[in-house]
Amino acid sequence: MSRTTAPAPADRKDDASAPAGGLSHGLKQRHLSMIALGGVIGAGLFVGSGAGIAAAGPSIVLAYAISGVLVMLVMRMLGEMSAANPASGSFSVHAERAFGPWAGFTAGWAFWFLLCVAVGLEGIGAAKIMTGWFPGTAEWVWVALFMVVFCGTNLAAVKNFGEFEFWFAALKVGAIVLFLGIGVLAIAGVLPGTDAPGTANLTGDGGFFPHGSEGLIVGLLASVFAYGGLETVTIAAAESEHPVQGVAKAVRTAMWRIALFYIGSMAVIVTLVPWDDKAVVEKGPYVAALDHLGIPAAGQIMNVVVLVALLSAMNANIYGASRMAGSLVARGQGPKELGRTFGGVPRAAVLVSSVIGFGCVLLSYWSPDKAFIWLLNTIGAIILVVWFFIAASQLVLRRRTEREAPEKLVVKMWLFPGLTWVALAGMVAIFFLMAREADTRNQLYATGALTLVLAAVGFALQKARAKAPAEAGEPAAAEEA
Repeated sequence: MSRTTAPAPADRKDDASAPAGGLSHGLKQRHLSMIALGGVIGAGLFVGSGAGIAAAGPSIVLAYAISGVLVMLVMRMLGEMSAANPASGSFSVHAERAFGPWAGFTAGWAFWFLLCVAVGLEGIGAAKIMTGWFPGTAEWVWVALFMVVFCGTNLAAVKNFGEFEFWFAALKVGAIVLFLGIGVLAIAGVLPGTDAPGTANLTGDGGFFPHGSEGLIVGLLASVFAYGGLETVTIAAAESEHPVQGVAKAVRTAMWRIALFYIGSMAVIVTLVPWDDKAVVEKGPYVAALDHLGIPAAGQIMNVVVLVALLSAMNANIYGASRMAGSLVARGQGPKELGRTFGGVPRAAVLVSSVIGFGCVLLSYWSPDKAFIWLLNTIGAIILVVWFFIAASQLVLRRRTEREAPEKLVVKMWLFPGLTWVALAGMVAIFFLMAREADTRNQLYATGALTLVLAAVGFALQKARAKAPAEAGEPAAAEEA
């Protein structure tokens, strides 16, 4: 079967055609390393994991391990393609190279929409913490303040974004390492004032699977979406001093980061605290564990850490959204004004992404039960759609790269193509499980509808662009078998 494709974006830098010049390369290796490290530690880990523990019990460790394997496979595939062809459009560029402009359009704008909404959600979460510390203040005022600060840092040189993320990530990494250290000492029974819990919390009160396979499934779905954020490092790599080496290093260390921060944290928490302790959900699993150990001011300590995680995510998501939009525009898949760069920064994209994020916050006040819930459902499964595009693109591009430029395969997917097919099968299984669960079914359907609309628009634009040169008497794009 043949198909019509646009000239491969790999033949040019995807941002190079931006009207006012290209992106800068102001990110240093230390920035990229911390962005990769910090991207795996978000508010979803510190707070959202409580619901997964309540549903799955001690088997949440297994749920995070299963989803962690899937994420490691996805990151390895993305790393292979990004090291071979670094681009700020990341997986959107790879999807376009593999399947044509419609695929890049669909994956790119879906991810951009996800990041914009996420900016608003993170702003709301951060504002709730601030109003707890400063009663009587309005949440929207705090959100507006955070938006101004991070919009400002992203409007300036990219190194400002890198510096903010470096220190944010350092604080998050320090907090999680300290928590794990305290937890291991407590489990070993050598922390002053504590006794070793043994396996009582793992095997008692319903056992390792207190809610059976259904509980494990709910925990698995919760854990999958907690891993979102890792993709940002491949977007940022295009603006680093050494893009290929940076991506390769970040991807190669993904395995131990996931094992240590996610799976390790869950193992420590469910070993120390009974899974059905109400504090796990009400206060968050980390606060519950620290309270259980009698750590003074545990709640306020973790509030500071969660606030840092939320602000870090806001900063990173404004950055990621602006770069994805800039890349799409540079490839002729969006309004030109959105892609204009000034001083190496796509400032129009930064402003628009920030404004839309704040608009989502306003919707949460104006229509919390309708429009805002619809927004949440729409973005519910977008990250899975992105992962699906990554795996499908890698299947195509790996063979093409081996044939045309094998020296570019600095990072290689393990046991290709077997593990790529395993990852795709895992994603299909998660889609199926989402359709089975009432809490996630609406998210799956809403995300599916958005994806189909974007694909239809992208395909129509691709056809229109292919038709234009033909009507002008120019040769059409080459047919590729």
